[in-house]
Amino acid sequence: MRTRFATPLLLATACSLAAAATAQAAEWTMATPYGDASFHTQNTKQFAEDVAEATDGELTITVHSGGSLVSHGEIKPSVRRGTIDAGEVFLSILSNDDPIFEVDTLPGVAGSYDDAYALWEATKPMITELFAYEGLIPLYAVAWPAQGIYTASPLTDPAQFEGLRVRAPNINTQRYVNNLGGSPTETEESDIPTAFSTGRVDAMITSSSTGNSMAAWDYVTDYTDANLWLPKNIVFISQRSFDRLDETTQEALMEAAARAEERGWQMSRDNNDASLAALQENGINVSEPNAEVSAALQAAGDVLFADWQSRADDEAKTALETYREQRSN
Repeated sequence: MRTRFATPLLLATACSLAAAATAQAAEWTMATPYGDASFHTQNTKQFAEDVAEATDGELTITVHSGGSLVSHGEIKPSVRRGTIDAGEVFLSILSNDDPIFEVDTLPGVAGSYDDAYALWEATKPMITELFAYEGLIPLYAVAWPAQGIYTASPLTDPAQFEGLRVRAPNINTQRYVNNLGGSPTETEESDIPTAFSTGRVDAMITSSSTGNSMAAWDYVTDYTDANLWLPKNIVFISQRSFDRLDETTQEALMEAAARAEERGWQMSRDNNDASLAALQENGINVSEPNAEVSAALQAAGDVLFADWQSRADDEAKTALETYREQRSN
């Protein structure tokens, strides 16, 4: 006769299986659109190594670089759906979700590493809240070096922007190029060489770091170090994946993330210096914009900022105002 009650042996077996499942090491998958030469990817991979070491292998993170797992635009949706556990994206590509995500691409808002970090600290609570609404947890963010303009000839006259096909990796940069009179083209970092060689782009707005890693000297001759803005990458994880970890592993993960953020910002500073030197060593003329070009860049930035204010809600405006008050003290 069958019984409704489990035998002691069955109970013991079930408990043993549950304990084994609980103790099983977690293996996470993470996607980043940036190649292995990028300091961001190097930092991310070091973060994964730190996590494995700190948890004695209880949590391992396999980093898939260069968009090899999913495309840039699909990384956040993939983490949200649970297809992958973690991801890294250029923060401002999320600007369609909320204007706060593009605040670090507004010219004149943050023109130094100290300013850029203070801006991150001021906007982090709102960004964390928005991510949490989608079941995501931001782990850390790291700035790129300041953005400049790569061209195939010296940039001395604002009229040169007219009709210029400019690589612009996010909607805010595309708006900025439009304000300058140029023709923006959305191109991922990995596609830059092809875009130049096929004539899809004539110029690009990006950092010294990207120009160096993509060997910009093969396509352009000049880099105008305009110090436009210092955009960030953000690394984030699935809340569900995090919740499956025990408390000790969660703490180790967050501690490794804090170290990755600190390390990453220093790597960015160091990489900027090294990249500027490499550009010059390979024949790129590095210069600051003249007065006429600076005025045009500022005017385009003013239009961009006004547009941002028209779309941002009170919380985003308050976060920016908080940052500005802190930096003015």
